[in-house]
Amino acid sequence: MTPDEGLGDARVTPLRDGVASRSLEGIVGAEVYLDPKVMRCRVSAVGIHRAPDLASEQMNQLLFGEVFEAIEEEAGAFVWGQARRDGCVGFVAAGALSSAPAPEPTHRISALRTYAFAEPSIKTHAAGPYPMNALVAVEDQQGRLAKVAGAGWMAAEHLAPIGVFETAPDGVPWAGVAERFLGTPYLWGGRESLGLDCSGLVQQALFACGIACPRDTDQQAELGRPIAREAFGRGDLVFWKGHVGIGLDADQILHANGHHMMVAIEPLDTAVSRIYAAGSGQPTAFRRL
Repeated sequence: MTPDEGLGDARVTPLRDGVASRSLEGIVGAEVYLDPKVMRCRVSAVGIHRAPDLASEQMNQLLFGEVFEAIEEEAGAFVWGQARRDGCVGFVAAGALSSAPAPEPTHRISALRTYAFAEPSIKTHAAGPYPMNALVAVEDQQGRLAKVAGAGWMAAEHLAPIGVFETAPDGVPWAGVAERFLGTPYLWGGRESLGLDCSGLVQQALFACGIACPRDTDQQAELGRPIAREAFGRGDLVFWKGHVGIGLDADQILHANGHHMMVAIEPLDTAVSRIYAAGSGQPTAFRRL
């Protein structure tokens, strides 16, 4: 994904048509500053759109339990504001958000995806699936099932307490997390297990490992430190203009891409040649976290 043009970085600046978030008062000029209202995503995932129209570009997604700082409502159908987790600004369908008081999250979903059952039995009605890194508040537990506020009963082994993250003997657990998404369909602006883009894959993998990560490739290209192509290995990131892949070893990458239309494993040299032939140039950076 690529940045917007204009004043500042519109992707992470809650300012439009003379209206700004109160957080920008004294920082940017605006005709009016509004206090954001804390809302939470109450569905498994919902798009953050460029305009108050579901047909407009999906720039990102909110996952269940994530906070959206709502600034303005658009005819009751959409809310304009900013996602707290990665700062993305845009429009979200109002029906996917709730302003009702809710308990603070106690866990995140650590499985690739999971279902919520209506009762503490896997034989009851199932809703979802809910994606990895969704934020949940556990209220009770019966056997292997945990009661999640606003959702239902989820498999307790699919949840990890807030602050407990993925680990790996090689010290780069995000590579293993990313591999779990192999075969997931490509979806522009997606960051869930049912569909995601290249930077969404990187963000989800790093979030699962407790590493803060911005949303888009040019922002992610500031992570870590630069390395030479010859040093590239497992867990390293390779960037092109508007694209990113994760190293599985010195010769292979994993990436969500429009060529395969899914998360795929590809030889690095093959990807470099193919992307160059398509007119997108050579890699712009190799980075190590």
